[in-house]
Amino acid sequence: MTAVADSRVQKSTTVRFFTVPAPMRAAFAVLNRAAPALAARWAEHIWFTLPGSATQARPIPVPGGQPFTVRAEGHDVAGQVWGNGPTVFLMHGWGGYAGQLASFVTPLVDRGQRVVAFDAPSHGRSAPGAYGPRSSSIPEFAAALTAVVAEFGPARAVIAHSMGGTATAVALCDGLPAGRIALLAPMASPASHARQLTDVLGFGEPTYQRLIARVERRVGVPMHHFDVPELGRAVAMPPTLVVHDRDDRHTPVGGGAAIAAAWPAARLHVTEGLGHRRLLHDPDVVAKVVDFVTA
Repeated sequence: MTAVADSRVQKSTTVRFFTVPAPMRAAFAVLNRAAPALAARWAEHIWFTLPGSATQARPIPVPGGQPFTVRAEGHDVAGQVWGNGPTVFLMHGWGGYAGQLASFVTPLVDRGQRVVAFDAPSHGRSAPGAYGPRSSSIPEFAAALTAVVAEFGPARAVIAHSMGGTATAVALCDGLPAGRIALLAPMASPASHARQLTDVLGFGEPTYQRLIARVERRVGVPMHHFDVPELGRAVAMPPTLVVHDRDDRHTPVGGGAAIAAAWPAARLHVTEGLGHRRLLHDPDVVAKVVDFVTA
């Protein structure tokens, strides 16, 4: 593992994915005392619900792409493919869309790569997943990536953003082969987001434990199966570049640092002033990632 030596890389797990109106918080305070099981059910719904913007079908602003549709667990996954050569797959994050990684397409094609980008289930042009519109999960993301790689692979590399990085790690742990991985602002563990939801909604430990049980029942695996640092200790991961911004307000840089420290073949590159999404379009970041995945 090679990491940037910087004392300002924070280990905080503070995240800001959830915004809850005051009346909802007040309702949860009542339910937490009177009906924690009902509170947990409501929290589960919030946990798995995508922002409304996720369902918008947005074009990928790169000319020449050929559209495609593949089936993943019985649902249509839509995307586009450019170029010819070894294949690099682009994986967006929760509530995102394929076009967010458009800055990587042309530089990769110019390097002789074929590039495949797609919308995850319930996102953009892809069909809803198992739980209907505006709902998805890490396993659905991972299954979509696996299906797309099966159609267009093998994977020279995967470039994944945010929760797409978590799903990529899960797919790798479950047997998906890939030559190289670039994780951009990765979410290290959804457990920290569950704790944040607990704080935002203002419920206590009994409701939290019920929420975790409901989440695990829905996705079919324990929560620790999504702990990205631990996944890298459990199985041999390919050479990996982790890029994380010091000012990321959604997935703190400490998570990226933890992944790079745990994965033996990983290295960490820390940026500053780009936040969670601007690093996807930063020329220096794009060049560094393209150099890495085509090395």
